[in-house]
Amino acid sequence: MLVNLAIIVVSQLDPSLNTPMYFFLSNLSILDLCYTTSTVPQMLVNFRSAHKFISWAGCVAQLFIFLSLGSTECLLLAVMAYDRYAAVCQPLHYTTIMSPRLCWVMAGGSWLSGITNSIVQTSLTLQLPLCGRNRVDHFFCEVPALLRLACADIFINEAELFAISVLFLLVPLGLVLVSYGYIGAAVLRIQSAEGRRKAFNTCASHLIVVSLFYGTAIYMYLQPPSHHSQNHGKMVSLFYGIITPMLNPVIYTLRNKDVHGALRKTLGRWRWKQRA
Repeated sequence: MLVNLAIIVVSQLDPSLNTPMYFFLSNLSILDLCYTTSTVPQMLVNFRSAHKFISWAGCVAQLFIFLSLGSTECLLLAVMAYDRYAAVCQPLHYTTIMSPRLCWVMAGGSWLSGITNSIVQTSLTLQLPLCGRNRVDHFFCEVPALLRLACADIFINEAELFAISVLFLLVPLGLVLVSYGYIGAAVLRIQSAEGRRKAFNTCASHLIVVSLFYGTAIYMYLQPPSHHSQNHGKMVSLFYGIITPMLNPVIYTLRNKDVHGALRKTLGRWRWKQRA
């Protein structure tokens, strides 16, 4: 939480970080903050308690928020990959391509699409009869876990979940891989061996996080809930729900010298004001 807050604050305060890359990173940090705080506090309470409990209203709210933010992150990671493609492969036209208006449209479209998807999936899931079943065998409320509680035919829900998962997982993942394919080809044309090494290390770090997020989410959402191993499903959900948001700020920014310099300048100004 502290690292994500620091990224948001520094990106806003330091003029040198007013670029498309850090605009999208700020959006990702906001997502990760909300993403984890929508589930982790209740999860920790239940870990400490013998009587593990969540109200129906709390479960519905958790489902809606988690779906909204997760869907938004799927699209935002693809947008960030396109931004890196434009920066590496079209450096002379980068500022023209990634105009402030386009950045706002892409970020806003990701948020709006994620919220719309959550409204649709939450509505369809809540329409299923539970017939008194109230035990969610999971760490938090999400669609596959709630579908297992239904005492009705869930074929339509499974088909809808599969179709939307293809749209929000496989399509963005394909765009990410295509973008990094072009980036890799551009990096290979760099004459300096040191420059190629640094570029490949950066791309590899980003791809690790992307693969971890999309891979575990695909495992969870692109197979029928009836085929899930419940224990495996619960453990897999921790990766895209907790571990990936924790790794994002480390991978994307804490290894970045620009962020280090901006953070030092911001802290220096704050200390100077305190002394004054």
